[in-house]
Amino acid sequence: MARPAILTVDDDAPVSAAIARDLRARYGADHRILRAGSGAEALDLVARLLLKGQPLALVAADQRMPGLTGIEVLARVRADVPDAKLLLLTAYADTDVAIAAINDIGLDHYLLKPWDPPDENLYPVIDDLLADWHNAHPDHTNDVRVVGDRWSEGSHTVKTFLANNHVPYVWLDVERDAEGARLRDLAGAPPEDLPLVLVPDGETLRAPTTVAIASALGLRTRAERDLYDLCIVGGGPAGLAAAVCAASEGLSTVVVEHEAPGGQAGQSAAIENYLGFPRGLSGADLAQRAIAQARRFGAEMVLARDVVALESRGPVRAVRLEGIEVVQGRDPVHDGGGARGAGGSEGAVGSAPGSGTDAFTDAFTDIEARSVVLATGVAYRRLEAVGLDALVGRGVHYGASAGQAAACAGEEVYVVGAANSAGQAVLNLARFARRVTLVVRGTSLEASMSQYLVERIRADERIRVLCGTEVVAAGGDGHLERLTLADRALGTTTEVDAAWLFVFIGAAPRTDWLGTEVARDGHGFVVTGHDLVSGPYAGGWTLSRPPFALETSLPGVFAAGDVRSDSMKRVASAVGEGSMSVYFVHRYLATI
Repeated sequence: MARPAILTVDDDAPVSAAIARDLRARYGADHRILRAGSGAEALDLVARLLLKGQPLALVAADQRMPGLTGIEVLARVRADVPDAKLLLLTAYADTDVAIAAINDIGLDHYLLKPWDPPDENLYPVIDDLLADWHNAHPDHTNDVRVVGDRWSEGSHTVKTFLANNHVPYVWLDVERDAEGARLRDLAGAPPEDLPLVLVPDGETLRAPTTVAIASALGLRTRAERDLYDLCIVGGGPAGLAAAVCAASEGLSTVVVEHEAPGGQAGQSAAIENYLGFPRGLSGADLAQRAIAQARRFGAEMVLARDVVALESRGPVRAVRLEGIEVVQGRDPVHDGGGARGAGGSEGAVGSAPGSGTDAFTDAFTDIEARSVVLATGVAYRRLEAVGLDALVGRGVHYGASAGQAAACAGEEVYVVGAANSAGQAVLNLARFARRVTLVVRGTSLEASMSQYLVERIRADERIRVLCGTEVVAAGGDGHLERLTLADRALGTTTEVDAAWLFVFIGAAPRTDWLGTEVARDGHGFVVTGHDLVSGPYAGGWTLSRPPFALETSLPGVFAAGDVRSDSMKRVASAVGEGSMSVYFVHRYLATI
């Protein structure tokens, strides 16, 4: 990829020279720094870049210029280069105009002049904007390649895992892409070997598990220490917040996440009501920032491992991870296996006669810690509809990552749900799909969705809302092709064409693996704090001291975020609870 351009626009020549100098000093090695002395000159430069097929990463424009104002210039740039980052340089008197531009033209940031010293006032802003741009425009020369069938559940799982872990990849459909078919034939891969995952300078992975992919990419799948101060189960907003706070305060901390950090929130295309981000941010961006913070303070992350049990061993709590089968004498990654986990014992489980291979299993992997925070969040509840289960991963999906929207280009898409997650997904999908239909069981959106999302959905001509409606059946030859919708008031059904269905209903806590020592309510959510000594769950607490807030019925084990009974299901509240849990972890550790 050619060096992306950064364009500055200012009619004041000394100011224009100063900002170009500062930008060149920091970003000149990897970016072209261009200057324009007027709005008209800037738009001419943008047109020339587009005609040459050269990327434009960022435009920084002064607001008060003769002719075209900064906002007018940036609005034109947004129309011509929708993915360029827009920065407005403005005086304090113009801040109201700048804030309005966030909504009006999608302004990414505004910066008050003067920006001296640039190390404090200019570079942190530009760093963030350019990091976002580069994340959205990776250099594909060294990417992982995924070769598979568009309607394969395995292909969907692999692509989701890579996307959620921020691993750039190139998708090659064996039915649509000649290169995909060529690579499949070169590998001699029958259908059961798909998808293939081709790692640069690595082995070809055939229908691999997520653990195998993580191992091949160098992602950590096992813990490094024998004992931690804190083990956090779940890497969503609550878990990541707890990791940042705990590690920054000197606690040895490990996070165990079964797929990728970020949780459900990490798949959101836009979180617009999170404090401190007036233009909003994507769930992936929030997760990346939190991961970087946690790692900077020394927190470890163990990925692609499922937790299967929690055990009490005197003053220590043990989190047991699902084992990984390892075959000696063959490449376990090539065969879809993975690396052994830390601390687990190996025991022979048999070998194929005459095969020259020995099969071993790392039966369980234990992570021991003096305290535990449960931050496993929730999963979307299964939709009961005839024929639906057979099409999961083949056009039917629970949840949707931001990147899935492009795969729906030009097609009919249906979304089931009425909460904020469904609203955010609908708006993102509508950017690509021919039409998006939101199917709502209730009589209105307003009862369960934030008003700002309702207003944007109602205003988008590509979105249709069907209230009082349910999906009752699905069908298709190998993938989703049609849905049957039922009108709850009239009692009638209608069959419609559909290529994609995304489901965002209910909240099922991931607590099946917890034993009887951890009290849960009738829906499986973890009971904590005061609720253990009063009300319907009284009697679950056995110590003489009262339980700390967020502490479960097993002392030293805390719950934070959506998995906790009677919690507020919002990103900001999950972050707050995750941070707060560390305060109580400190208090608990002082008692043992």
